[in-house]
Amino acid sequence: MQPWGEVLTTGSTVFLFLALALALSFEFVNGFHDTANAVATVIYTHSLKPWIAVIWSGMWNLIGVMVSTGAVAYGVIALLPVELVIHVGSGAGFAMVFALLLSAIIWNLGTWYLGLPASSSHTLFGSIMGVGLANSFLSKGHAFGEGVNWAQAEKIGLSLIVSPIVGFVCAGGLLLLAKALIKRPELYAPAQKDTPPPLWIRGLLVLTCTGVSYAHGSNDGQKGMGLIMLILIGVVPGAFALKMDTNSAVLSQIAAESQHVSSILERKAGAAQIDAAAASEEVSAFLRTNGTKGEKTVGAVLTLNNLVASKLAGASSYSSLPSADRKELRTNFYLVGEGLAKLSKTNEFSGPEEKAAFKSYKSDLDQSTKYIPTWVKVAVAFALGLGTMIGWKRIVVTVGEKIGKTHLTYAQGASAELVAMGTILAADNFGLPVSTTHVLSSGIAGTMAANRSGLQTKTLRNLLLAWVLTLPVCIFLGAVLFAAGLFVVFNVLGLK
Repeated sequence: MQPWGEVLTTGSTVFLFLALALALSFEFVNGFHDTANAVATVIYTHSLKPWIAVIWSGMWNLIGVMVSTGAVAYGVIALLPVELVIHVGSGAGFAMVFALLLSAIIWNLGTWYLGLPASSSHTLFGSIMGVGLANSFLSKGHAFGEGVNWAQAEKIGLSLIVSPIVGFVCAGGLLLLAKALIKRPELYAPAQKDTPPPLWIRGLLVLTCTGVSYAHGSNDGQKGMGLIMLILIGVVPGAFALKMDTNSAVLSQIAAESQHVSSILERKAGAAQIDAAAASEEVSAFLRTNGTKGEKTVGAVLTLNNLVASKLAGASSYSSLPSADRKELRTNFYLVGEGLAKLSKTNEFSGPEEKAAFKSYKSDLDQSTKYIPTWVKVAVAFALGLGTMIGWKRIVVTVGEKIGKTHLTYAQGASAELVAMGTILAADNFGLPVSTTHVLSSGIAGTMAANRSGLQTKTLRNLLLAWVLTLPVCIFLGAVLFAAGLFVVFNVLGLK
């Protein structure tokens, strides 16, 4: 097979399609949970017929996915062990991809079957931690636990913990504010069976559904996109390692910046260049969670940066470079960019001019590597929408009837969705994944508490149980499946 001008073996072709199918299956199952939350209120309140709501939500999910920057996608990838990200096309990289996807799909399907609005974000986060921990345990020369980017894990973990609290408090507060300002009794009445609400309320609920769908696409949709890019980069690096439509002006700018950065690194004592292979190992070790700067670190970054400059010298486009050079260039872009980012935090490179040069250079390097093709965005949006069409009913019933002791009112649904939309869009600006499920369901619980409607203890207990169990279960599944995957790729398939 020869897609995108790159020859693939039969085995690579099978792996490519199987891995892509699993990644899209993850987004399909994601549609059961998170996207279903976006349509829950408009379906439950009969503001829209289910098939219309799903299509409408799917369209706005697509728009959200299409305008997304990719920051969340690569923020999730930043959790993965450095050596697996660099060598994603290796046997260990393949085992990582399958472990992540299978563990996330297994848990998501199980919680969906029980009608629990579990978080796909939480699930993927746990799976990645499991792979990282297993990789550090099974790899020689690694201390247990250093396979996880704990700084990034802390940021993402904090966002997953704080966002439901924000949903609960802000949605409850918004409902009380609406009651004080909007004196329309019909807005605070429970949804009538098989009877649509007044037109103006329908418009409000459709508007909030639209906002949550758009925000969901711009955030949750990116998680699957990041995994798909890992697969494409690992199997077809010549076509996807770099953004192939980058123009010559950008390449010239990167080449000029690389020379400027090299001059900064050369001024530091002990920044002598070392062998390329040793430089890659040195910077990889430096980028680990507990990695520290050694005597050779600056010289290693300098070596790799000079390789970048030499590869780009005279190049008018990435397509003019041999396929192997593109893969090597991506690896060096990653190591140099992340290495400079970590060096800029040390006392040795704390000057304003140095920091500005490093930051600008890394930003330009990222533009060539941290991108999402349009067809990947469309495929993810389609999988999300299809999953919502098939699996929405269980989640809608839970959201509408099983969180509070009274059925959901129009104002409660609108308040929870407005807060969910705002929270997700705010997280987008920081490149952090949040759970649509957690924010919306906690928002509805907050409106029930503010309304003094009472909360159903059994449902809340089950939701809390799913929330508490998701992380340890997915860590376990991710670790076990990664270990099993390593056995298969090394001992059964004979890959390296």
